[in-house]
Amino acid sequence: MKIAVDAMGGDYAPGVVIEGLALTVQEYPDYDFVLVGHSDKVRFYLEKYGLADNPHISVVHAESVCEMSDLSAVALRSKKDSSITVCVKLLKEGKVDAMVTPGHTGATVAATKVLLRTLPGVDRPALAANMPSQTGRFLLMDAGANPDCTVLNLEQFAIMGEIYAQYLFKKDNPSIGLLSVGGEDVKGCELTKEAFKCMERLPINFVGNVEADTIFEGRADVLISDGFAGNVLLKGAEGLAKSTFVWLKRVLSKNALRIIWAMLAQNVFRELKAFGDADSVGGAPLLGINGICIIGHGSSNPKAVLNAIRVAAECVHFKLNEKIVSGIAAANEANRKRTAEETGK
Repeated sequence: MKIAVDAMGGDYAPGVVIEGLALTVQEYPDYDFVLVGHSDKVRFYLEKYGLADNPHISVVHAESVCEMSDLSAVALRSKKDSSITVCVKLLKEGKVDAMVTPGHTGATVAATKVLLRTLPGVDRPALAANMPSQTGRFLLMDAGANPDCTVLNLEQFAIMGEIYAQYLFKKDNPSIGLLSVGGEDVKGCELTKEAFKCMERLPINFVGNVEADTIFEGRADVLISDGFAGNVLLKGAEGLAKSTFVWLKRVLSKNALRIIWAMLAQNVFRELKAFGDADSVGGAPLLGINGICIIGHGSSNPKAVLNAIRVAAECVHFKLNEKIVSGIAAANEANRKRTAEETGK
């Protein structure tokens, strides 16, 4: 197993990324890693964390970095030697089995779509974010790769999400829901109302529309959305989680009795925080791309980097892309037969 790691991606690169790699080589001593980034900066941190002579780590120089403020298309055209683009090229050339980046999501999506293309039968890729619920966890698709989507896109997100959820949640028939503003099929925008009709016909366990106030009750194992609404939901949930702990700290520090109670309940708060710990998830796979690509959060810490690499390796071992190709092909054939029956042709 050989994995390319974008050393320059994220808010605290390259130090945090290489610190995360130091944890990873202890956990997976037989894996090989290609660190992509500015070689001088990368080698400094390799020395710092005692990895300079590790035979399982090699360095590939990348002159530039896709900054978070860069427009995706501009970054792809003007920074062809960026760490993200170099990672994608290594994956395209078959020199690595997967890539991991905590860097610019838009630039990564653009680079993979242009250089790797999508899997056969897949129109657009989707980010599959692993999120907590009252009953366990669920996948949010799309979490930000495609702001504008078609009905076909949402259908394919459902197929790909079902396949990934089967592995991730160990369920043969995971439930699929559609994010909308009402439970009834007549509610929503034109996209969701049409998608509802089409998803009812798919060979999946479709449970209908899911409203935002019931998402975290565990209504569905996979929640389908366009990338705009999905990313708003994702960022809103992250912001609410952070604010909740700020509010708790504020009310629990009002007097000495509450402070004592809070100190006694520290383990409770740690367990509560763990439910939404994005660092344990590591990153979201970009499903539908012709290669395994894991995109981490820009604020990833070493633990998140370790888990993003773990997710990448698991997707390779699971043969995720092969299963997606088969699933999309089967769904397309079912659609073709149904259309032929309905039209009498």
